[in-house]
Amino acid sequence: MAEQVDGEGRAAARPLLTDLYQATMALGYWRAGRAREAAEFELFFRHCPFGGSFALAAGLRDCVRFLRAFQLQDADVHFLASVLPPDTDPGFFEHLRALDCSEVTVRALPEGSLAFPGVPLLQVSGPLLLVQLLETPLLCLVSYASLVATNAARLRLIAGPEKKLLEMGLRRAQGPDGGLTASTYSYLGGFDSSSNTLAGQLRGVPVAGTLAHSFVTSFSGSEVPPNPMLAPATSEGPTVDLTVSVKLWLERVCTHLELEVQEPHPGERAAFVAYALAFPRAFQGLLDSYSVLRSGLPNFLAVALALAELGYRPVGVRLDSGDLLQQAKEIRGIFRTVAAQFQVPWLESVPIAVSNNIDEKELARLAQEGSEVNIIGIGTSVVTCPQQPSMGCVYKLVSVGGQPRMKLTEDPEKQTLPGSKAAFRLLASDGSLLLDLLQLAEEPPPQAGQELKVWPPGAQEPCTVRPAQVEPLLRLCLQQGQLCEPLPSLAESRAFAQKSLSHLNPAYKQLQSPAVYQVVRSEKLQALVNSLSARGPL
Repeated sequence: MAEQVDGEGRAAARPLLTDLYQATMALGYWRAGRAREAAEFELFFRHCPFGGSFALAAGLRDCVRFLRAFQLQDADVHFLASVLPPDTDPGFFEHLRALDCSEVTVRALPEGSLAFPGVPLLQVSGPLLLVQLLETPLLCLVSYASLVATNAARLRLIAGPEKKLLEMGLRRAQGPDGGLTASTYSYLGGFDSSSNTLAGQLRGVPVAGTLAHSFVTSFSGSEVPPNPMLAPATSEGPTVDLTVSVKLWLERVCTHLELEVQEPHPGERAAFVAYALAFPRAFQGLLDSYSVLRSGLPNFLAVALALAELGYRPVGVRLDSGDLLQQAKEIRGIFRTVAAQFQVPWLESVPIAVSNNIDEKELARLAQEGSEVNIIGIGTSVVTCPQQPSMGCVYKLVSVGGQPRMKLTEDPEKQTLPGSKAAFRLLASDGSLLLDLLQLAEEPPPQAGQELKVWPPGAQEPCTVRPAQVEPLLRLCLQQGQLCEPLPSLAESRAFAQKSLSHLNPAYKQLQSPAVYQVVRSEKLQALVNSLSARGPL
């Protein structure tokens, strides 16, 4: 089975990307003759991240690729032999060599689903030894992906639907794998594009980017382009020396702005000309290398207007320092006066992009009504998730040999829900979410319009609910190692996430002190919990 899958499975994670105690437990199961007992684990989280009331499920595609490629290589087995007791039975290592996921079944929340505490993101069933070994890599693949997707969704909620969000945090990410994961799942969570070209190549994330201050400051103004000639956008008509045209336009722009023609930095202008010659259809000016209003803006306008004479339109300007909101307002005002002066109405709507360590607070300021900012680049605050660097997902055993298992602990919060379960989302007639229901898999599914008795966690008495609609949450993803249906594309999962969020009551989407979304239990599940709690450890 492992040979029939794409090579990206091993790129997602290797079998030994795990904790040593998974291997020591595997040996213990094998010695006890329990390696092939049927078992089921659930992967879930106990609290929504960032103090919020929702999360987005992510990482499923990576999990599927990993599982379908799972197989220990000789080098993996040799390493385990070097760290396990030297008298370990060689038969154990032969068992490891033969392992793959052809007997593993996975049910999961579809990628991009709204997820709430206690509801399984994954249900993994198969031989006990094997599904135990899968714990750490599955947690690794799901936890960070879901954390970043949720963080991105929060940032999208702050920005609103109109602002474009660019993820640009690769250089701030926790290593190459973290960078690729962040770029992938920030897109799923609602960002429009990423600066990460590998995310574009491997995951289909739209990529975007133009130039940095190093490009601008590398020019002194004495450089002579080897070929300054530029043809019209229509390819009809004579070529024009862009440097000459820019010089003429600079004089007109400076006169209008009441600047001396010597004030705009010549090196900055040379950099803009060089970039415009390379990208006449995608010219963007980075305005703050020297002075935004006295250098960057007039130099940009001179190049933009020279390009416009040839039928090209700039794609925007970018600011990376100072009061971004105020500068954007001033720049938009100048765009309007210059547009009127030179009769170029398109200039009024040239996009203004900003970046500079933007967090939730600054994003809210930039997204306020009346803001002239169009595109917002966010790096550190999306990829490092500074408010909460870990999702806190767990992977817990719920049944062995068809018998429920429950973790009883000194901390009631860490108790687990026993047995193989089904999960349903109960909705109102308008499609808004009421609550999620966990019940035993053997129970009949709830019916729309039917009154149900359910138990909120910690409640002393059940409550009743009558859903207008009922949606099963967990879909069969892998059955005996075989993919049950094609996985949606990343773009499809992104659209699904945004649609799901649109159905969530605004009270649950508040970033500060949100309402708490209820995840309840069926009467039969609650009765099993009570029974096992009273009986003590199994």
